[in-house]
Amino acid sequence: MAFPDRIERTIEIAHAPAKVWAALTTAEGLSAWFGQQAGIDLRPGGSAWMKWDGGHTADMRVERVEEPTVFGYTWKVPGLPEDDPRRTYVEFTLEPVASGTRLTVVETGFAQLPDEVRGKEYDDHTKGWKHELGELVDHLDAAA
Repeated sequence: MAFPDRIERTIEIAHAPAKVWAALTTAEGLSAWFGQQAGIDLRPGGSAWMKWDGGHTADMRVERVEEPTVFGYTWKVPGLPEDDPRRTYVEFTLEPVASGTRLTVVETGFAQLPDEVRGKEYDDHTKGWKHELGELVDHLDAAA
């Protein structure tokens, strides 16, 4: 059996797509729920980054921007050498629904990783998306 390559989470958020979009695609939005600091050049090929209080950083490259429905980026994988070109791809899809927004996040690219990194990263990201999407909802609810 092949190693899973995909993490997918879908949640319904009681906020308009424009508010969810801003939380996903602006430095202010990202730093309010995902990292403690963030920067983003919102265009395909643009760079983005996040930093956390514990010193962890994430360097990202914007890959897809279809406002207000699709936002995708790749990011470096912890545990790989700094110059390693392998990345995972994260894509957010926003769909308006009666209750607000249906948000789906899909992360792919784990199967390409070396054995010594793959399992830990897949498990960490599986748990991480559940936690981070909860943080997103909490942020949007508090800002309402």
